[in-house]
Amino acid sequence: MKKNIAFIINPVSGTSSKANISESIQQIIDKEQFADCRIIYTAYKGHGTELASSFAAEGLDVVVAVGGDGTVNEVAKALVNTPTALGVISTGSGNGLARHLKIPSNMAKAIEQLNFSEVIRMDYGLVNDEKPFFCTCGTGFDAYVSELFSRGTTRGMMGYLEKMVKGYLNYEPQHYRMTGKGIDLDGEAFVITFANASQWGYNAYIAPNASVQDGLLDISVISMVPVIAIPTLAFQLFTKTIEKDLLVSTLRTDEITLYREKPGPFHLDGDPHDEGTEIRIRIVPEGLNVLVKKRF
Repeated sequence: MKKNIAFIINPVSGTSSKANISESIQQIIDKEQFADCRIIYTAYKGHGTELASSFAAEGLDVVVAVGGDGTVNEVAKALVNTPTALGVISTGSGNGLARHLKIPSNMAKAIEQLNFSEVIRMDYGLVNDEKPFFCTCGTGFDAYVSELFSRGTTRGMMGYLEKMVKGYLNYEPQHYRMTGKGIDLDGEAFVITFANASQWGYNAYIAPNASVQDGLLDISVISMVPVIAIPTLAFQLFTKTIEKDLLVSTLRTDEITLYREKPGPFHLDGDPHDEGTEIRIRIVPEGLNVLVKKRF
């Protein structure tokens, strides 16, 4: 039986042109496999969630998020706990979840992979029981940089690096406490990342052993980052060896509560949000259908 599929395209994600995406989809998607192929562009923040919710209510088989991790988050949170499967074509900046799922960064190859895909069940995370994330969330320096990046006009890796350099000079680490099953940690931290998938994006692996199918959060805590340690930490992020660093602690659990000194930035899949001083993070096992390359 043929499947019905819809593509939700964020026209302002990343740095690449979206001018020919509709034509490429129509040319490459397998019409023998997908009967009804709808293509629609988002017009404002949150529009992707509204569209995906409508498509899921109609009973569409697949809804494809075309954009970055923020677009994926908007679409995916409308599909959790429904039969509708998420597809991803990455046109954003970091594209952390797409990279983790081994979805090609080349647009044409990503569309073609949809023709040779299968559905798996993946976990997702919840912050304070109401805000989903699918790749990573966290607080500290990365959340601070996410907030700076969201205000800037330069997109892509260069824009992110610019904010990291400027942010490092101004950022002051906070004191945190984390409690959970067999966990009670207290101290100052530079970064705390709660990972469902393995990376922030750009192939920077903050939690290289994370799996979207193990029912667990991988929590990476970087205690401090003196200037002299930056080159080594950067190398380890891109070689999947960050867990070996003495400045990094790794925990695994399905649920944890974070306490901090003051409210402020907390990112969800790279998008900054303001959260309070007590934040509960938990994993929801097998809550989302997602398309990945078919295994033979």
